[in-house]
Amino acid sequence: MKKEQSRREFIVKGIKSAVVIPFLFTGLNACNNSSKEKRTDSTSETKAKSLKILILGGTSFLGPHQISYAMKRGHSISTFTRGKTKPTVHQDLFDHVEQLIGDRKDDLTALHNRKWDVVIDNSGHDAEWTRKSAELLKENCDLYVYTSSTGVYYPYIDSDYKEGAKVLLEEPEVITDEEEKIEYWYGVMKANSELEAIKQFGKDKSLIVRPTYMIGPADKSNRFIHWTIRLSQGGEVLVPGKEKDLVQYIDVRDVAEWMIRLIEDKKNGTYNAVGPKEKQTMYSFVEEAKEAFPAKTTLVKIDDYEFLREHNISDLVPWIMPTGKNAGSAKVNNEKAIANGLSFRPLAKTVKDTYDWWNSETVSQAQRDKVELDPKSVLVRERTILTAWQKLTATT
Repeated sequence: MKKEQSRREFIVKGIKSAVVIPFLFTGLNACNNSSKEKRTDSTSETKAKSLKILILGGTSFLGPHQISYAMKRGHSISTFTRGKTKPTVHQDLFDHVEQLIGDRKDDLTALHNRKWDVVIDNSGHDAEWTRKSAELLKENCDLYVYTSSTGVYYPYIDSDYKEGAKVLLEEPEVITDEEEKIEYWYGVMKANSELEAIKQFGKDKSLIVRPTYMIGPADKSNRFIHWTIRLSQGGEVLVPGKEKDLVQYIDVRDVAEWMIRLIEDKKNGTYNAVGPKEKQTMYSFVEEAKEAFPAKTTLVKIDDYEFLREHNISDLVPWIMPTGKNAGSAKVNNEKAIANGLSFRPLAKTVKDTYDWWNSETVSQAQRDKVELDPKSVLVRERTILTAWQKLTATT
């Protein structure tokens, strides 16, 4: 049976969002003021040295948050894009950003004979792109930061994936599942792009960051929005998974801010950007997430994988059914990252900020309807699924 909204589809959507789709969020106080909140780590400290930072990409999901945080800390920013994606988050800041135009594939002219302290590669979706840009910039930049993914560990058949774990460098000769082809391609592309960055800049001048599912305001992949919509409504809420099923995710702003601090601290090496801080099950995730809203919620936990598959629910991010090649997808180790300053916003804040963005004027009603009225979505099908579950459990 074909999966509805599979994990592989999320990957494709994420790629499209990073390369093509503009970052939609702008002007929400809940998000724009996040850097003003009092934090217990170094996020409130400003470093003395102002850095010149080049971001390859910079106008989609992760980039605008990096730019906002970096500029607040006194750094200057240049971006390199095709000029087709216009930022709508922190839009006013882009008046103070040098915006270079070109193409990662075949036109790096705007980067010739220029010097920066750091280059952040957010748009490296081809190992050859990474090789070309790193080769061009290695004499004129002190550090190359590549934004990778925990997808390099696929297939997830082990547990406790640390940064030194084996990564996916080539695809199997035979892949029968069409969706797995995307998963394998993505992991191979990211892993080989990491190697290209290190090959050109050297280990001492390379920084690799591997985020898990990034969530938060303006994530147009819509992979997490289900929970912000559904938990705000209250009532009986379907929760898939068994009692011990683990989940992993991280607020995009926590990744963005941490990457800037790593740069300031002159770090190199490889880091898993994975949250939450402690291990968390799917059930505890929903219990914590629902605290973002005053609505009264009753959680209906469906722990029968066969039933879930029959109703086309194999994933509902951050939950991924932990079977087969996804058995260890939520078992990536974050100890090194935490030891090097990665911090985490409260989940309820992430959920509420995302909800506020979703219901702001920056998201059109047509965009909301596309998600909230989709007949294939769990949002629309939930009542029918719960009725079927209640009938099944009543007879067993």
